[in-house]
Amino acid sequence: MKVRDEFLPFHMPSIGEAEIEAVSQALRDGWISSGPRVAELEARFAEFIGCAHAVAVNSGTAALHLALEALGVGPGDEVIVPVMTFAATAEAALYLGAKPVLVDCRPATLEIDPAGIEAAITPATKAVVPVHHGGKVCDMDAVNAIARQRGLAVVEDAAHALPAFQRERMAGTLADAAAFSFYATKPLAAGEGGMITTDNEAVARRARVMRLHGITHGGEYRDKREGTWDYRIESAGFKYNMAEPQAAIALVQLGRQGEFLERRLAIARRYSDAFAGVAGIEIPTVSGGREHAWHLYVIRLDTEALAVDRAAFIAELRKRNVGASVHFIPLHLQPYYAELTGRRPGDFPVAEEAFERIVSLPIWPGMSDDDVDYVVEAVRDTISRN
Repeated sequence: MKVRDEFLPFHMPSIGEAEIEAVSQALRDGWISSGPRVAELEARFAEFIGCAHAVAVNSGTAALHLALEALGVGPGDEVIVPVMTFAATAEAALYLGAKPVLVDCRPATLEIDPAGIEAAITPATKAVVPVHHGGKVCDMDAVNAIARQRGLAVVEDAAHALPAFQRERMAGTLADAAAFSFYATKPLAAGEGGMITTDNEAVARRARVMRLHGITHGGEYRDKREGTWDYRIESAGFKYNMAEPQAAIALVQLGRQGEFLERRLAIARRYSDAFAGVAGIEIPTVSGGREHAWHLYVIRLDTEALAVDRAAFIAELRKRNVGASVHFIPLHLQPYYAELTGRRPGDFPVAEEAFERIVSLPIWPGMSDDDVDYVVEAVRDTISRN
């Protein structure tokens, strides 16, 4: 194949003139920290996903942390998390003095295995954090059924899942609370930022208080004319509030979610059509009743049939000027979590087997059809030569 001149990155945020102008206007208005755009974003986000409350924070990790804190997770508790996730999912429990308990994933979908949740529950278990891996909603019916039976809180890690659905309900409305990320690579990219969503008024109120030093009165969104010096602190909170420039970008990006999803769906279909029946590749699937946000398009390699392993396959794509990634390295294979949990290679066979084979291909709204076709050609060429 003829190698393109320019490198095609794994991801590029879809930032346009509207986002740039929105940030410029926020700065011209004199708002740099939390202000009216943050409040507007919360109202519009809650309406968009169909929940009662949305609480803006400065990262998806902060959203997980505050959601678990508001649901009563604390020292000595255990929080069940999938082993196939990024560190933030487990870190949020650690911040509260709780212990993350790792669970293997289902073979076909990389989502947390409900049977593993059931087996991991102890008298110390307080919550479960299922992750909508790649933008595909977990089997929330099964997760919630276990949680209700055992009296556990559930927080969706919906960092990848905007917008994604289980039947008619959107991710972010399927549990006690949910956490979204607005990091640069996410479906709504504000550079940084996150959102807690919930129908529980007490959870929302607690999250609002704890995101800004535990202040309950006078500390947020103070108008220049009507502001007050007075404030009350009820808890030792955190510094997790969102800034206005982030909210300005996020408001524009929220309005573009339909456009973005349509393009990611088109790219996913183009990949799936091109790779169907190609020896050496397994394409992702979507089960009935659960619609995919396609934040990630994850193929699996038949490494036994190929002359290269996954790492070498990605290196071959890079030689063809195509970026690719891996989501994720299972947590128990990371030094810190291996020492923390005492888990070792072989303990989570499904995640480990998948990890050796998975490759995330580029999928972002700004990709042209020619870009997608080039990725297809690069993958096919790499397969054919190996």
